[in-house]
Amino acid sequence: MNQALYRSIFLSDIHLGTRGCQAESLLDFLRQHSCEQLFLVGDIIDLWRLKIRWYWPKSHNTVIQKILRMARAGVQVRYIRGNHDPIFELLSELVHVEGATIALGEIAILEDYVHQSADGKRFWVIHGDRFDAAMRYAQWLTRLGDHGYTLLLWLNRHLQRLFALLGVRRHWSLSAYIKYHVKKAVQFINDYESLLAEETLRRGYDGVICGHIHHPEQKTINGVLYYNDGDWVESCTALVEHHDGRMEIIHWVVPVALDHIQAA
Repeated sequence: MNQALYRSIFLSDIHLGTRGCQAESLLDFLRQHSCEQLFLVGDIIDLWRLKIRWYWPKSHNTVIQKILRMARAGVQVRYIRGNHDPIFELLSELVHVEGATIALGEIAILEDYVHQSADGKRFWVIHGDRFDAAMRYAQWLTRLGDHGYTLLLWLNRHLQRLFALLGVRRHWSLSAYIKYHVKKAVQFINDYESLLAEETLRRGYDGVICGHIHHPEQKTINGVLYYNDGDWVESCTALVEHHDGRMEIIHWVVPVALDHIQAA
């Protein structure tokens, strides 16, 4: 059997069940990148949006099928709960309290996880929503912001159609542009990263791997290795671990349109 291309792949914030999800691009990525371990770092299925309006196209179902096939083929798949998939929070609490192993088929359901890289570093893998002040203290504000974010994604889809009509083959995210250029948003990202790094240092780990804020990043904060694997709504990114332990963020090129969704 050929060696997998990567030792580990980390994905988060896919948001299956929403129109903003770039499922076709994720499928294209998964078909071309193999791994021994797959970490789903929260917000894979967006139950928040599905409760409001059901949206589940064929490509979203194919993503689930692809992940299940990977697990059946021997890939170790671990699902870390996120704030948009709260059904897994209960399962995670059962694991936490009773020390049992909760799994859906071959997929382990976890609150968080400590991953040891090939070069011996210990990484705390967690979605990260508990370090979002609005999530902790003003969930109504977060849900209001979620509606505004959905509107931005709707506008962005129309911009992508305009690019396609003009023959421009590129992906540009309106929501990402606003987020990266508004000072308060930039400050929020910095605060989030600092809080996570502080807690990681307190726990004695070498680094943290997270998601939640849809902002791919790799940096060192006060000696802590900080990795955010991004998302599959705005940036289409994954964090990969090479067989020597080296970490890398991959930005996957987003096609303007795919005419057919192949089988997983």
